Amino acid sequence: MQAAPRHPAPYPSHPLSPAGALAWLAGAVAVQALTALPPWPVSLACIVVALVACVWAPRLRLPALALFGAGWAMLHAAWGLDRRLPHALEGEDVVLVGTIAGLVDTRGESTRFDVRVRGTPVDGVVRLSWYGDAPALAPCETWRLTVRLKRPRGLVNPGGFDFERYALQQGVVATGYVRDDAPAERVIAGGVCVDAWRARISDAIARQFGDTAIAHLIAALAVGDQRALGEPEWQVLRATGIGHLIAISGFHIGMLAAFGALVMRFVWRRIPALARRVPAPLVEAPFGLACATLYAALAGFGLPTLRTLAMIAVVALASLRRRHLPIAQGLALAAVAILAVDPLAVLSASFWLSFAGVAWLVFCLGARAARGTRGLVAAQAVATIGLTPLTVWFFGQSSLVGPLANLVAVPWISLAVVPLTVAGSVLVPFAPWAGGAALQVAAWLLQALWLPLERLAELPYAQWYFPESTPLAFAFAALGALWLLLPRGVPARWLGVVLLLPLAWPSVRTPPPRAFEAAMLDVGQGLAVLVRTRNHALLYDAGARFPSGFDLGQAAVAPALRALGVRELDRLMLSHGDNDHAGGAAAVVAAMRPAQVDSGEPERVNTPSQPCRAGDAWNWDGVAFRVLHPTDAKTVSENDRSCVLLIEAGNARLLLTGDITATVEAAVVRAAGQGPVVVSVPHHGSKTSSSDAFVRGLSPSIALVSAGYRNRFGHPHPDVVARYAALGVPLIGTAESGCIRMEFSAERGVTPIERCREARRKYWSEK
Repeated sequence: MQAAPRHPAPYPSHPLSPAGALAWLAGAVAVQALTALPPWPVSLACIVVALVACVWAPRLRLPALALFGAGWAMLHAAWGLDRRLPHALEGEDVVLVGTIAGLVDTRGESTRFDVRVRGTPVDGVVRLSWYGDAPALAPCETWRLTVRLKRPRGLVNPGGFDFERYALQQGVVATGYVRDDAPAERVIAGGVCVDAWRARISDAIARQFGDTAIAHLIAALAVGDQRALGEPEWQVLRATGIGHLIAISGFHIGMLAAFGALVMRFVWRRIPALARRVPAPLVEAPFGLACATLYAALAGFGLPTLRTLAMIAVVALASLRRRHLPIAQGLALAAVAILAVDPLAVLSASFWLSFAGVAWLVFCLGARAARGTRGLVAAQAVATIGLTPLTVWFFGQSSLVGPLANLVAVPWISLAVVPLTVAGSVLVPFAPWAGGAALQVAAWLLQALWLPLERLAELPYAQWYFPESTPLAFAFAALGALWLLLPRGVPARWLGVVLLLPLAWPSVRTPPPRAFEAAMLDVGQGLAVLVRTRNHALLYDAGARFPSGFDLGQAAVAPALRALGVRELDRLMLSHGDNDHAGGAAAVVAAMRPAQVDSGEPERVNTPSQPCRAGDAWNWDGVAFRVLHPTDAKTVSENDRSCVLLIEAGNARLLLTGDITATVEAAVVRAAGQGPVVVSVPHHGSKTSSSDAFVRGLSPSIALVSAGYRNRFGHPHPDVVARYAALGVPLIGTAESGCIRMEFSAERGVTPIERCREARRKYWSEK
């Protein structure tokens, strides 16, 4: 009689089985497609029904687990949204007491930090900026501050970073700034916490290596401190596809756990007396877990590290119980643990990349994944093919030299640089000379790798960007990757490439002849308008760049252009030199390589340009472009030197006005002539612009205003809003609508395409 297996795996519909974990995951993912959450009793009912079905209807267990996952995710999402700052407190002075969490970031004229607040007026993480001369701030300190807050609200553009989703997942309930005209009190000075330890290590690295790229990279590897990483370093990391290695990634933590287990195995084999008393696996597992926990602490216990820690804990527990744990079962247990504690983890790209990476390797290579050089090459090929759909979906880009760079960088950094960096970081506070020596060797090794990586990043097309695609295209691409990675005996595997095409080369909307599309991008308190004809593209203004180094040209404008399918600009027109219009120009020029740059103030913009003058005109694809102003730059103010551009497709017209004031508006009205027109409201709706004569003279069909949400200038001014309203002119603003896209056609007139905040709404989106 055949004996039953000693440790049977959970049956297929068991909640802890791979199938059960996938069902739970499917329910949590389905919730993320909702545009609004149901009332909490509905979520609670889903959970109750699912639990009853699991117990009393085993055949329905998988659908019940999916229903439970959905209900649990909806409850957590509702809790997170309910904790956000009440609308009534936006823009009001609020006194809060909270503890500084994470590392303090001081750049330029501002200091940025997170404060964890318990109780009232908010409960959660508040992200603050302290402008001007801020006092010395340190992690773990508790402060009483007078702040002015708003709800977490980001910019909404094609291809843009979804800050509101990020805020929900990270527990950020408000953003704002410290009032420097109100008293601030340090309630508790100092304190013992992980972040204080991380800050001391980061400071020691800065003192040892100075303000260099290698110092910034070592700090990122040691304690997850990416504050000092500049755009040049990020460009190399993106172009070579090794950004996942420089962050404290789950892979590094797993490698360190394995390294700790191997060290303990080596010790145990050298001391037989210990091995006779305690079996080696019972020591290796906890020591490996301890090493992983130490490195996760250095990273500040971020969510990606906690996910990896959960996986390692599952493996360690199985080892302590002397059970063989299949990798698929281990992944399932880790996923269930994460979804039980934080079902909103599915909003994070790192969640998917971590689990999918391991799953692909197990599916394709099994135990061969770590066997010598061939195993490493095979693993890199599998990771590249398998994770490309996820990378393109989440980041809109892929590195063409990434596989080669990772083939060298993965073992170099993970097996040499990271262990030395961790050892040095741990030793620095107690034995500075030993810690400094370990960090110095790590820096030499990293420098030897960094130089060829910089050369790789400079290769043409090292980094490739993809236009925005659809969920269906992503689903086809994932299926194509699976098809390509099937065993060799499967016929026609090359057909998987065909399924990748909708994601890699999506259909890009282009206007027909004698028509153009205009997209007023959401750049906060600034301006950037993309104008596209069938074969040409022009960008009018490029958003702001701030003293902290945050550049909207790089962070918002360039990604939006790429997502809309623009690879190069035919023309960049910078209305004038103010930062909110031209600050992002250098980043846009670097990304889009415009054939020509014009400006009303060439001497004030940060990129070479030629002056624009009234009378300049050209025609693209049957669409007429004509500069109406300035006529004489010597006789007008800086704002009134703005280039004013009129674009016409038959009777469908768009007037872009920059920051002109009432002083020159009458001349612009005369130059524009008669006929319906859509106008960008001058100077973001300032009371010095949009005079009654201007509004009545143009009598626009639609007025578009680009202004920041609850901006400090109060734009658009109530008087300006009233003038447009008096004539029945619809006033559409980026603060409320996100980016605004419209088509202007000689045949069809003006047709709305998209208001991004409405069209892309999810349940976490602010209204």
